[in-house]
Amino acid sequence: MRLAWLAGAALWAGLGALASEQDRVQTDLYTVVDGYKVDPATMEGFRTWRAAACDRCHGANQQGLVGPSLLESMKTLSRADFDKTLLDGRLEKGMPSWKESKRVVDNLDHLYAYLKGRSDGAITRAKVEPLR
Repeated sequence: MRLAWLAGAALWAGLGALASEQDRVQTDLYTVVDGYKVDPATMEGFRTWRAAACDRCHGANQQGLVGPSLLESMKTLSRADFDKTLLDGRLEKGMPSWKESKRVVDNLDHLYAYLKGRSDGAITRAKVEPLR
């Protein structure tokens, strides 16, 4: 009887580990667990998003306000166009240039990873936490 209980407990623990692995998304850009715990680089992208106050135009959940929804535009925007848009801006549409912002320039890769993770649906909450 005890052996059967131990076998059942081991199976249950194995299924729990499998379930937690299913909640992990890992790409070349980001690692996300449970939809909101992210790797250090992606966390820095989120912090850059907050520091630059991008939510004023793109919405707290990247859903769009006066600026477009990044959840949608990041699905088709190339990496080169992303960099060009942030660094040069789109002044005619109200998007400022960020090339004078050391924080944005230094964290362009991380910001891209954060926003791409949101757009891909891997990051399910706008506010993320560090992966431990």
